[in-house]
Formats: sequence, C-alpha cells, structure tokens
Amino acid sequence: MRRLTAALAAVITLLTLTAGARVPVPASASFADTFADPVIVRGDDGFYYGFGTSDPLREGEKVTHRIPIARSPDLKRWTYVGDAFNTLPPYATTGASLWAPDVRKITGRWVMYVTVTETTSGTGASAIGVATAPRPTGPWTFAPEPAVPPRAAPGGGWWWTFDPAQLTTPDGRKYLYYGSYFGGVWVSELTPDGLRITGTPTRVAIDNKFEGAYVVRRNGFYYLFASSANCCAGPTTGYSVSVGRSKSPLGPFTDRDGLRLDASRAGGTPVIAPNGNRWVGTGHNGLITDRHGQDWFVYHAIDRNDPFLDEPYGINERPMLIDRLDWIGGWPAVNGGAGASDGRDTPPARVPAPGKPIFAEEFGDRNDGESGGLTAGWSWVRQDPAATVSGGQLRWPVQGADLTGTGNDAGVLLREPPKGSWIAETKLTLPLGEDTVRNYQQAGLIAYADDDLFARLSAVAIWNTRQVEFGKEMPYAEKLSYGGTIVGAPGETVTWLRLAHRADPANGEHEYRAGISRDGKRWTWGGVWTLPADSSPRVGLIAHGGAEPAVTASFDYVRFYRW
Repeated sequence: MRRLTAALAAVITLLTLTAGARVPVPASASFADTFADPVIVRGDDGFYYGFGTSDPLREGEKVTHRIPIARSPDLKRWTYVGDAFNTLPPYATTGASLWAPDVRKITGRWVMYVTVTETTSGTGASAIGVATAPRPTGPWTFAPEPAVPPRAAPGGGWWWTFDPAQLTTPDGRKYLYYGSYFGGVWVSELTPDGLRITGTPTRVAIDNKFEGAYVVRRNGFYYLFASSANCCAGPTTGYSVSVGRSKSPLGPFTDRDGLRLDASRAGGTPVIAPNGNRWVGTGHNGLITDRHGQDWFVYHAIDRNDPFLDEPYGINERPMLIDRLDWIGGWPAVNGGAGASDGRDTPPARVPAPGKPIFAEEFGDRNDGESGGLTAGWSWVRQDPAATVSGGQLRWPVQGADLTGTGNDAGVLLREPPKGSWIAETKLTLPLGEDTVRNYQQAGLIAYADDDLFARLSAVAIWNTRQVEFGKEMPYAEKLSYGGTIVGAPGETVTWLRLAHRADPANGEHEYRAGISRDGKRWTWGGVWTLPADSSPRVGLIAHGGAEPAVTASFDYVRFYRW
C-alpha cells in the first residue's frame, strides 16, 4: 500500500506540473536584455527584488550597471529601480567588477555579499565583498574589509573567491558558501552580524567542476545547488545545475546515487540542463518561495539564436528566467524535469527508454579485412591503425589528438544511424584513475556531421576530476563555438553511455539527449544538444584528447534501440 501511495502521489505531482500559469520567461525582458547570476528576495514591503551581475542592461548600451536592481509585485511584472553601487569598495582595484550578488536580511538590516573580481592584494586576487542597507533598494554601503579576503593558492596565484551564498540554520548560526572552479566551493561560519567569516573553512565541492553555490534547507536536509561546465560560450554554452544534500550545512553533500560532490568522480543529481529549446547555459541559480509556498527556480540562460549582447560577439546575453521548482521523491527538478520553459515550446520528449533492438555490433574476434575486424557499415574519418578488435572488444589507445577547434586530427569511427527516433548505447572501459591530471583524455559516443559540427558524449579527465561531458561544436558568425554540459560522473573504470535521438516536431532539428550509467541498469539523463535539420549526422565512437600517460579505451558493443 505504501508503494502504491507513493506512486500515485508521484503521478499526481507530474500531472499538476502543467496546472496554473508559469512565470513568463525571460522574466527580465521588460527591463533588461541581460541580468546574469540573479537572486531574488521578498522585501518588508511585500515586493520582490531581483539583483544581477554588473553588465550593461541593454544591447548597445555602453554603461555597466554595478549590481542592477529590479522590483516586482508578483514575480511576473518587473521594473528596473536602479543600481546598488556607484563606487567600489576601498580594497578593490579601479578595474574591478562586481559579480553574482547574494542578498539576505540579517539582524534587522539587509546584507549583500558580492564577488569583487580584483583587489589590491594582487593580480587575480578576488574577494567576497559585503555591504549593508536599510532596504533592498539601498542605500548600500560597503564594509571597509571583505567578508572573505583573497586566498592564495598553494601552487601560486589566487583561488577564485567568487559566487557567495548565505545560509542561516534553525539554531541561528550563519554560514557563507563561496568559491569556483579554481579552488572549489567552500563554506565558512560567519560572525553573528554576518559581515565576515570566522573559523576554519570546509570544502564542500571539488575544484574544476562546480561554482555558483546556493544552499537551502528542506525537510531536514541541506541542499547544495551548484553550476558546472562553461557559463559563457555563446550558442554552445552548456552551463547546468546539479544538487547534492546533507544533514549538515558543512556536508558532505551526496547526490541521489550516494556520490559525494567533493570527490574526483564528483556526483550531482541534475536539476536543470539545456533541453533542446532555445535556452542553453541554464545555470547559476537562486530560489524564491512565493506567498503561497511555491518554490521558484531563479537562474539565467542564453538564447542560442541571440547569444551575445552586441552581435556577432561580445558579452554573453544572459537574461533572468524563473521557472517552477518541484520536489519529487526528496529531490528538486525544474518543471518536474522538463527544464527551462518557453512559450514557443513543443511538448518535451519523454524520458528515453530503449525499445525494440535495431542493430547491435558486439565486438569480437572477427577479421573482415579492411574494416579491421568490424562488420560492414562502419567507416573511418582518419583511420587509426592502433584501434583493433580482439578479445570481444574494440580496443583503441587514446590518441594525442582532438576535434575541437581547427586542428581536427582525431580519428572518428562512424556508421549511419537508423531512421526516426532511436537510442545508441555503448559500454566503455576507460581506466583514468583518480585525481591525477591527464587533460583531456576521453572516449565515448559522437553524433558527427563534420569536423566542425558534432555532439560528443565522453568520459573525460578534466584536470583532477573525472566527468561525463556532452559537448557540442558548431560554426557561428564565421568562427567555431564549442561548449559542454556535464551529465554526471563516470564509473571507476566502466561507464555505459547513451545518445537518444529524435527529430524536433516543430522544426525537424536533430535532438540528442545524453544518458549515463555506472552499472548498466540505473540511468541518469542530462542535457540536449541539437544539430541542424538539414545535416546528416552519423553516429559512432571516439578516443582522443591526449596520448600521455598512455591509456586504452575498450568498447564492448554499440547497440541501437528504437526509442
């Protein structure tokens, strides 16, 4: 009966996701073309106040607004009301910028934490500034010292002290989360007035994978939301948000599969990723609960058809979006897992599940001459003679080569995919080890139209981390654009990968959604990349990124199923 009740509740939850009006997106369109790294609070006057990163607000505008502020009565209608600052804090250099604000009410006054990109401590020495005000619109006054001072990196330079997020626990203790790719994400306790950190910091998310932390408490758990991949690659921006939870604000934070966020193979349950509509780069979130108790996910994204503030290149245009946040089985998901909403959306594709088998290449001890042990139908782009079929596997030493950029010297093994909707799957063994730097060795699946137009799903070493990245390269405005979205963590040596394909019913684009598994049974589905309707992508395998230290990728099979 308990199982039936839980299942029924899940069905009811999903059925109600479409009930009621969504907040129109982009929410910032009425006052700004770009409003990145947004956070929203509800003021004492009942209005909602939004704060964004320092940028021009409109295309063609030459003025940089130092933390622009907007106001709304209902999270739908927004009005720009001014900038928080017209000066920098005393420890900032003249060329410093202010990024990623976080605003809270602490001990009867409003407190803002903000990234100060350059300080007088040295080149690249960022800090978390802190300012106070009697109301969300100000006037805001910087404290003379930062809440988090610049932090020297052990190997030289300065750790990125970015992206603050404050948390107050039920017992009244105050914490601040901060950090980014270089150095990782940390948490420190704050003094009671909230103006500076104290004590010994704790790292809660690994470096080279996460930034943009935001923490909330729900049902006895602390949920750490964090963004990964690249924030600002124009039309191929893969920014996405995943989450882990802990019983303590100090962690360790683990995802739905029990993987820690502070490990080399860091976990992270997906919350939002590009879903195939116009929005890519869906990341750097906040959270606001409305008067009715509904949680809303506040974030920025990039319209892949209009990615820059001043075309064809310039500042990435990242408007503020607001979408419903649902809690399903104790885990958050934007629009029940559908991702960013758009009034022009066609219905999102259902969660991919393999149906009738279409084709299977089970690699074995075969030899049919020129194809090197492969059955008919395979072909190479730049054949690698080191790739051989033996012992029931295609064994391919990872090449010191790549496809991104203009080099295009990596081999690609391809075949024509089936017609219609399908799922391609492979089982990959790639012993990348732990922690050591072996940039950017990778292997996996690819949907390949040509050397400058592809979507690549691979287990990859990125500095000290091991990740599964779904990357896309495409030409844009006579240049090449590449970016990736992170799907999750690979297995210790074996990872199962899936690419699910469908044609968008509205425009015929090829949509590819990425899936991974560490046991071949439980699957996590990540983001979507699209390739043009008039392209004819083939599907196959890659193994490249760096020849040293030597490692061999082994593929057990490539199978196609009807979706």
